Amino acid sequence: MLFRGTFVQCPSLGELEIFDDWLIAVDDSGYITNFEPAQSSDLLRRNEPINLPLGTFLLPPFNDLHLHAPQFLYQGNGLDLPLLEWLNQYAFKAEEKLDRDPGLARTVYRRLGQRLIKAGTGAVCLFGTLKEETNIILAEEMQSAGIRAFVGKVSMDISSRPSYIEASSSVAIDAAREFGEKLDRTCSVPSSTISQSRPQLVHPVITPRFVPTCSDELLHGLGALSEEKGWRVQSHMAESSDQVEWVKKERGDDDIHIFEKHNLLTPRTIQAHCTYLSPSSASLASQRSSQDPFMLLHHLGTAIAHCPLSNIYFSASRAFCLREALEAQVKVGLGTDIAGGYSLDIMSAMRTAVAVSRVREGERDRERMALQNIDTSSNGKSLAIDWKESLFLATLGGARALGVESGVFKIGAPFDAQQIRLFNSSTRVGAGALDFFEMEIEAGRNQEKYHKQTCITKEMIERWWCIGDERNREAMWVQGIEILGSSP
Repeated sequence: MLFRGTFVQCPSLGELEIFDDWLIAVDDSGYITNFEPAQSSDLLRRNEPINLPLGTFLLPPFNDLHLHAPQFLYQGNGLDLPLLEWLNQYAFKAEEKLDRDPGLARTVYRRLGQRLIKAGTGAVCLFGTLKEETNIILAEEMQSAGIRAFVGKVSMDISSRPSYIEASSSVAIDAAREFGEKLDRTCSVPSSTISQSRPQLVHPVITPRFVPTCSDELLHGLGALSEEKGWRVQSHMAESSDQVEWVKKERGDDDIHIFEKHNLLTPRTIQAHCTYLSPSSASLASQRSSQDPFMLLHHLGTAIAHCPLSNIYFSASRAFCLREALEAQVKVGLGTDIAGGYSLDIMSAMRTAVAVSRVREGERDRERMALQNIDTSSNGKSLAIDWKESLFLATLGGARALGVESGVFKIGAPFDAQQIRLFNSSTRVGAGALDFFEMEIEAGRNQEKYHKQTCITKEMIERWWCIGDERNREAMWVQGIEILGSSP
């Protein structure tokens, strides 16, 4: 395949690149072989390109680092409760329900895959349930949808509902191993003839739910299993005040220290939330990290799934120290945290992340005034992030956290892309909620100037970031296979 048009990406934090009239060539295995300006390319002499319409651009898909698949069943309910109470009243019951009803599970997970694609999510890290069969159904539906997915069978052997718990740590460890091996056997087989030359897209991820529901024996065994198999790890860490207090009281330590002790903070690990970690939380870190938990995570290579929307509900008194984590060079991406967050759209996570960071900066300004302008920040940088930084977190930042090579257009990377329409190429009327009034007027007055005008600008992309939605998304490809829309 050969695409010609406008390509947009964030190659680093805060940097936005717009490539106007460029070419991307994709081989039969779904990898990018060329990325170059169309005007100076020899590719057009030998190939007929797929021309992207005026007013559209290709962008890497979004990465959702934290989503509870069975909780999609009750998305948008119960957010008035504290975390541990919410888990007992809603989450565990929904997960048990799907474990009892494979037909319902398949319906829910198939719909979830469809909704993720419509939302522009090309890769997702999923919490499942306890039962192997239900989690294999989840893996099968993600494979059928064609997106990258990391599927976790939840492990927990203590402090859960009596009807929703594993019998012992050894039973839970064996179940995690058996599930991972079965998923690899199931998903190593292509779902269609077109994908036979493509790599496996769905993988297992070891999933201790969180410290309160996992004994030390279980955590130790899962850490050893991850090291043996090279499987990824996901969990929750320092999410809410009630959870943090419970762990300190019952285990006499903090999440981060417990996970580190059991070899569950690795370059293959994504920890969700981390809301109650901060550079000043000295008791949370080991000696070698200079008492800074973010420096410890950077040292260990562990990533954070920042879930700003659910954090507002379950960590309302505390906001995640995003800027501090980024300054410590921790790998950070975004998560929707369905159903702790009510929106499946990473665009909502981006906007919320920016809004929360601006509130943090405003609060720090007030602290400075109270402390007579003493700088309380790390290096004095603003705690606020901008829309371009959030777009990086949603694309390349998330890809790095997942350990995949997508998230940017470059030779050798998989061709993962979403096609975004900003305006109609004939009338210049904006698509969906977008309006470009001056452009509409100019299109009617001066056709010659209209055709010479640059198509996509940073200001247009910012407007899409602010008010765009699914109506602007026309197509999506993962590993070179189109999974949404039809080629232009």
